[in-house]
Amino acid sequence: MTLQGLLLFMLIVQLVHFAGTWKLYTKAGRKAWEAAVPVYNAVILMKIINRPWWYTILLFVPIVNLIMFPVIWVETLRSFGKNKSLDTFLGVVSFGLYIYYINYVEDVTYVKERSLHPRTSGGEWISSILFAVIAATLVHTYVMQPFTIPTSSLEKTLLVGDYLFVSKFHYGARTPMTPIALPMVHDSIPFIKKKSYNADLKSPFTRLPGFQKIKRNDIVVFNWPVDTVNKISNSFPRNDGQHHYKPIDKKTNYVKRCVGLPGDSLSVRDGYVYINGKQNELPDRAKIQFGYFVLMNKQLGTNDLVLFNERYNISDIQPLEVNRETQRYVYRFQMTDKAREKFKNHPNVTEIIPMKGEAGVWDRGTFPYNPHYPWNNDHFGPMYVPQEGVTVAINNKTVAFYKRIIEVYEGYEMGVEQTITETRNQVLLNDEPITEYTFLQDYYWMMGDNRNNSEDARTWGFVPINHVIGKPVFVWMSWDANAVGFANKVRWKRLFTTVGGSGEPISYFKLFLGLLAVWFIFNFFRKRRKKEKV
Repeated sequence: MTLQGLLLFMLIVQLVHFAGTWKLYTKAGRKAWEAAVPVYNAVILMKIINRPWWYTILLFVPIVNLIMFPVIWVETLRSFGKNKSLDTFLGVVSFGLYIYYINYVEDVTYVKERSLHPRTSGGEWISSILFAVIAATLVHTYVMQPFTIPTSSLEKTLLVGDYLFVSKFHYGARTPMTPIALPMVHDSIPFIKKKSYNADLKSPFTRLPGFQKIKRNDIVVFNWPVDTVNKISNSFPRNDGQHHYKPIDKKTNYVKRCVGLPGDSLSVRDGYVYINGKQNELPDRAKIQFGYFVLMNKQLGTNDLVLFNERYNISDIQPLEVNRETQRYVYRFQMTDKAREKFKNHPNVTEIIPMKGEAGVWDRGTFPYNPHYPWNNDHFGPMYVPQEGVTVAINNKTVAFYKRIIEVYEGYEMGVEQTITETRNQVLLNDEPITEYTFLQDYYWMMGDNRNNSEDARTWGFVPINHVIGKPVFVWMSWDANAVGFANKVRWKRLFTTVGGSGEPISYFKLFLGLLAVWFIFNFFRKRRKKEKV
């Protein structure tokens, strides 16, 4: 939906509100015209139902307003004596249209000094739950959101099983682009695997002000740009064989390290990133790993894996092949250079073979998927990372980098019809020749530290700024599913550690427990003192 379409929709909502409530406004001692003025009518309605004015703000907060509207419908009915369970039921299931019946048919009386306290324990529970859901939705959508690390692409910095809090205010929270959606769930409803949103109504991309921009080497959570319904068929099974683009904010969540900023010239040499010809310097917590085929004369057991992790800091190991006749056991290891130098002297290691590709050997699955650029994951570029407002040349050779940007990220997803076609000698945009293009937004290059075990920008290309969700700031829980014994499964040293910073992560878990104990003791004596006064 375009901005004009969204404004039209809001105008229709205002007209529906005026038509269904103007008589109730007058019965409450207000003027009929006050029901017709946008925003002001909501402030007046809050006075009528005896609720604070700031409830009005919640009515205009996407997702939160889906919870607030039923609350306001019920509160309006109760302000005119409609307290029965049937009235509440009719008000909610009719999407507020039951108020029309009260407005035009019944001769109701305004209850000015009505009690705001629920009359039953059930009503009190419902009120408490609604308040908690509204508060949690606000925090989840605009402040901080929990995420889980499912893969080892950032191993050594973020581990599989880390539970993160991701800040949305660092880079500025996005307002939801799918305003009709269930709160605090992503693209599908748990267990029943049905869509959790309605894609027919979309809001234009808006980002609230943040207090910092994405910096080089920041770990960033974003929506996977190339995600389509077909890519997550387990959630939305389809049989038509077509791609069905998901709304931006409902695409799968990914976490990678931002190594390329808008305007950079980026290349990869032997697996290492170079920016403008200079090797990228990573923070000390980042540990670049590469893949190796390791041949061993002994089959590894659980104790070996634990020992390798403790002695060599190697945790990403996959068995590949077993030849019992030759006593050769082949494993796939992900190791840092430092770990490989130590591990190659292990008595059970017979050979370590790097998995790196060779320069000039084209991998068809590597962006931009064009034989003009015989690149692979380990030898890549140089390549320009697009920057908002910058104009680049478009021809049969460069269009491979920018076709998806023009057609999808700055076309379809912005509500613009843009189609790129190529002839032998020129490139056409909507059947018109094009020789240059000016970018409408910034783009970023995201990669994993686990270079041979990371599906990242080398596979699917640029990440637009409107796909950026936030910045991981805190690990509140870490669970090692492969550890033996419940106590060992919790990585205690990682609990309540920061994601950023330098040096070894410091756990603030004991401090948290101490503060929690102080709070409980303070609360206990506060309640006790209050009872004594009574």
